[in-house]
Amino acid sequence: MESFRLTKKEMQLLAGKYPTPFVVISLAQVEKNYDFLRRRMPRVNVYYAMKANPAPRIMETLARRGASFDTASAGEIETLARMGIPGTRMIYANPVKTPQGMAAAAQFGVRRFTFDDRSEIGKMAAAVPGAEVLVRVRVKNQKALVDLNAKFGAEPEAALLLLREAKEAGLSPVGLCFHVGSQSLSLEAYHDALLLMRRLFDEAAAAGMPLSLLDIGGGFPIPTADGGRPDAGGLMTAIEAEIEALFLDVEVWAEPGRFLCGTAVNLVTSVIGEKERGGQIWYILDEGLYGTFSGAIFDHWTFDFVAFKPGRRRKTTLVGPSCDSIDFVRRDILLPKLAVGDKLLVPDCGAYTTASATTFNGFALATEIYWEDEQAARQVFYRGVPA
Repeated sequence: MESFRLTKKEMQLLAGKYPTPFVVISLAQVEKNYDFLRRRMPRVNVYYAMKANPAPRIMETLARRGASFDTASAGEIETLARMGIPGTRMIYANPVKTPQGMAAAAQFGVRRFTFDDRSEIGKMAAAVPGAEVLVRVRVKNQKALVDLNAKFGAEPEAALLLLREAKEAGLSPVGLCFHVGSQSLSLEAYHDALLLMRRLFDEAAAAGMPLSLLDIGGGFPIPTADGGRPDAGGLMTAIEAEIEALFLDVEVWAEPGRFLCGTAVNLVTSVIGEKERGGQIWYILDEGLYGTFSGAIFDHWTFDFVAFKPGRRRKTTLVGPSCDSIDFVRRDILLPKLAVGDKLLVPDCGAYTTASATTFNGFALATEIYWEDEQAARQVFYRGVPA
């Protein structure tokens, strides 16, 4: 699956129109990513993990395509409700829920929840009696970029007890869920998790609690800065085959975030300063760790940089504009010689970047530009009508 990526000419045209830093979002790429996933996993209903990138037009695009939404807070539920998304197209998938989150779920008709410990049962039963609930089960995957199971998931041997206690509290235990971790490259992790889920489904049925819903989480990978091009399509096809073999009569969900939005966004940032430290050139950028590059901290993501300049590449350090000494964007990256004012393109930066950006030190958030809007404006201009 190819990423959205601006050419040098396209980047320069936009940089002549907008001050940097800015991000360029391709809604067409979001659609392509969604359709790609649906073709390879037709059994799976998609619940977009909006925390990855909650840009309203991304969510509107996915909603029109047929996606539902994975929410984690009152704020996310309320955002979707304001957009006209009904609660029936949401799951409150945060295993730990706030009073405000439960109130929002009750108000807007969210009736499906995940949980992984008994302290959540009373909250859900009081706020939304009869709600459908899934126990999140801990699985192992040391190869994931972000190991979500370090914080979430009940031990497998506790799953049936939690389902039973939920039922006794008046809730409707309908299924199980898991997440192998973010940016997962391992089919083995999904294989082992699906076999575990099958065993737990069988044990639940034997205990008089037949289950009808399996949520396989997300984790589908995208290209990486080191040139990695994971075979996401092959991974999805293989997972789909295992689902068909193990869960023929079960409704299956997935909660992808990065795969749907990660490859749909480019950042354009400018060099605003140059230093030499320890015999190495440092370039100061007008975007840093507190902005779009926040994913370097919160998502453990390594960003790629395209300079569009010839010349010998040498080890370079890139730092952000803030007055915080941790604001190192990337160390020892090979880049040609740059000058103040030069632009750098950062592809594949749509997930866990602008979503966690701040205005620390008074620096404004990167401007969001939609590629399709720019294309439409140019077409109008070329027909002889000023855009």
